[in-house]
Amino acid sequence: MRVALAQITTGTDPAANLELVDAYTRRAAAVGAQLVLFPEATMCRFGVPLAPVAQPLDGPWANGVRDIAAAAGVVVVAGMFVPADAGRVTNTLLATGPSVAAHYHKIHLYDAFGFAESKTVAPGFEPVTITVDGVTVGLTTCYDIRFPELFVELARRGTQLITVHASWASGPGKLEQWTLLARARALDTTGFVAAVDQPYPGDELAKAGPTGAGGSIVASPTGEVVAAAGTDTELLIADIDLDAARRARESIAVLQNRSELAQIGRAQSAG
Repeated sequence: MRVALAQITTGTDPAANLELVDAYTRRAAAVGAQLVLFPEATMCRFGVPLAPVAQPLDGPWANGVRDIAAAAGVVVVAGMFVPADAGRVTNTLLATGPSVAAHYHKIHLYDAFGFAESKTVAPGFEPVTITVDGVTVGLTTCYDIRFPELFVELARRGTQLITVHASWASGPGKLEQWTLLARARALDTTGFVAAVDQPYPGDELAKAGPTGAGGSIVASPTGEVVAAAGTDTELLIADIDLDAARRARESIAVLQNRSELAQIGRAQSAG
């Protein structure tokens, strides 16, 4: 399977960001990608009020992504915001394309490092998988990557690849943590992890909130780096060897040997 990770900087205009989705999807399809991954907050970057830009899953922005994926003949996963309760939104991944119609609401909200996502974002509660050309793919968002239980649960549901869509906060050691976490989650699941981030937007925008650090990465089932981006805008292409996941799970049987002391499926954020 060929996967494209679109490490793009998004602004505050959803229409302009949709044009970026179109351009990068076309580029990815042209080189044979079957799955095109966009970051968290593709619809609108963090650092501005989200409720005014949020749209329903059948709204014009989501339908625009659906049209783009259909025209290119690929599966696209992109981050958007959907209206929720009490003036909040959900931090949502829209997955769309041939035989795929799904969405995932971010479970673990980023109430860390002085940021309180739960003030404006309502949590999701259900893990989500999709099937792309016969491959089971799990969907996760940003802060989820710090919670191995979610990844193990997705692996138990048969995923061979888990995607992470982020607008990672920059700062001392944060890019190193991002890389380490992606590789660790691949080892936890003996599967591939494809983690796409927004690039570093510069010092001023970085002060506005978690607006990206770059470093999009694909990690193998044995924790090796298959492909990695720098901190600037980039379309990262990686070929996923699905047999490698099968071989890893046969030789490193962590999923079969895992103790039930782990409370699988119970993690959620307080809203």
